[in-house]
Amino acid sequence: MKHWFSKNMSVAMLAFISFQAQAGSTPKVYDLTKYGIVPNTGQNSSATIQQAIQKVVTEAGKTNPIVIKFKKGRYDFHAEGAQKKVYYISNHDQDNPKTVGLALEHMDNVTIDGQGSDFIFHGRMLPISLIENQNVSLKNIHIDFEQPQICQVKILENDVAAGVITYQTAPWVTYAIKDSTFYNTGEGWEMKPTSGIAFEEKTKHIVYNTSDISVGTSRVTEVSKGIIKAPWKNEKLIPGTVVAMRSWHRPNPGIFVHKGKNTRLENISVHYSEGMGLLAQLTEDIYLEKFNVSMRGKNDPRYFTAQADATHFSGCKGVIVSNNGLYENMMDDAINIHGTYLKIIKKIDDHTLLARYMQEQSFGFDWGYVGDSVQFIQSKTMELWDNKNSIQTIKVIREKESDPIMDFEIKFSKALDAYIDPTQLDIGIENLTWTPAVEFKGNTVRNNRARGALFSTPQKTVVENNLFDHTSGTAILLCGDSNGWYETGSCRDITIKNNKFINALTNMFQFTNAVISIYPEIPDLKNQKKYFHSGIKIENNYFETFDKPILYAKSVDGITFRNNKIKTNKEYPAFHWNKNAILFERVVNTDIDNNTIDGKPLEQAFHAEIKK
Repeated sequence: MKHWFSKNMSVAMLAFISFQAQAGSTPKVYDLTKYGIVPNTGQNSSATIQQAIQKVVTEAGKTNPIVIKFKKGRYDFHAEGAQKKVYYISNHDQDNPKTVGLALEHMDNVTIDGQGSDFIFHGRMLPISLIENQNVSLKNIHIDFEQPQICQVKILENDVAAGVITYQTAPWVTYAIKDSTFYNTGEGWEMKPTSGIAFEEKTKHIVYNTSDISVGTSRVTEVSKGIIKAPWKNEKLIPGTVVAMRSWHRPNPGIFVHKGKNTRLENISVHYSEGMGLLAQLTEDIYLEKFNVSMRGKNDPRYFTAQADATHFSGCKGVIVSNNGLYENMMDDAINIHGTYLKIIKKIDDHTLLARYMQEQSFGFDWGYVGDSVQFIQSKTMELWDNKNSIQTIKVIREKESDPIMDFEIKFSKALDAYIDPTQLDIGIENLTWTPAVEFKGNTVRNNRARGALFSTPQKTVVENNLFDHTSGTAILLCGDSNGWYETGSCRDITIKNNKFINALTNMFQFTNAVISIYPEIPDLKNQKKYFHSGIKIENNYFETFDKPILYAKSVDGITFRNNKIKTNKEYPAFHWNKNAILFERVVNTDIDNNTIDGKPLEQAFHAEIKK
């Protein structure tokens, strides 16, 4: 399939047509009830469902397109009988093996249709893995856990003067108190919460100007069953406030896609996961239609969903299409797309380097293949060198086969320039072949911690007709970092248009300099001579805001901000340190025109605040 954006047809439609053509148009349908799989039994289905699906796939043969249907209902998955798999998953805790509820591996031309079923998981599990599949579709499934590792409590009393809070655990929460310490417990696990996110009781918005808070889990007293009194000082936690008490662990996503090709996720709702809702890595062409990381409607008693990002894509290529989804109340971003910089450790000769994964949650999987195009970056100034190269050979360096992948010996097709010298500079390597084009359209992002959407790809990216409602931090972030998370890369062609932003920046998190924040991490900006991002167009968007900063940009050559409308309100007190509607650092070739704030020209009202 060619990857382009037609004037008359969206990439999503082109992708769907291509997907259908490759998967075949007359698949054979298999009913799992005929294989003994029926819902609502309350029994552990981990082994029986896995076996039934494998039996169907074997019967059908590798090349024949098939649809496997569940009867609508509830299916329970426990750790007992589930498969144990060694998976190294980007941006997650690298603990192995993983306990997998449903492992779908090495399949072609298969559609799994839950027909609206609930897949309920127990304990600490990775619900669904899709490994090295081609033309596989997953649809009409609700993924949830009986007892999430996030502990929800409601504030009953807050004696601010005494620094004591009384709180009540949610009905589904089980706990233990040991040596006056509160532990959230579940099937095969226990966890001491170390931080929290506070939500307004009625709106489920994150409480204004709170961000990550400490929680009262030490020196506690049980007043009665489910009623806990603890030393806990925070005047913003008024009675009725709901707090999601959590840790920083993220062992498993809800769905893990690895080395897939033409993967489609449709009408999937992840209601809880202890990591990302979806993590896809080293995958070519993935399409999300009505993929949700969300609660179960307005009457859901929970106030949280995923422990981390709703969706996350690491080292993918082809296209990523994410349309008409709902992403709410997760503990990080709705979508994050990036590659991974390797750090050069040693220059072996003028064609060969030793390079390494550097981030503790991102290693253990392939980084590149023979023929892939690469470029080099100076980490301190985040300047890309113009001369690109390609991989001639790449070899994993490790003592034994069971060790995780960390180091690579890479031989390049062309001789390396003299300045590629790790004894003089910190240098990263970016794989340009594994960078995707992106379409993010018609989605709703709301009431989440941290940020709304992150895009870091040089390929064409369109962010259109989305609603960003109380994203808490920045609504859209364009980043890039070869020093901490080591997440590539620079944006070269991104259009952000016809989106609606409502009251972002009610809290401060990392990179939250404005509603739209273009914030590559550049340790030595003053010595930077080139620019990291380019080709950014922000047009025809609508902003409702209680505070000043709308657009922040750093190290950009070429940015357009046109025909945007801003309306101010008094819903929260302004508090952001950035008092500029538009703030630029090292930005050239700007086009700022025809923007209004409360009906007045932005350029006229804030001329002094537009800084370059």
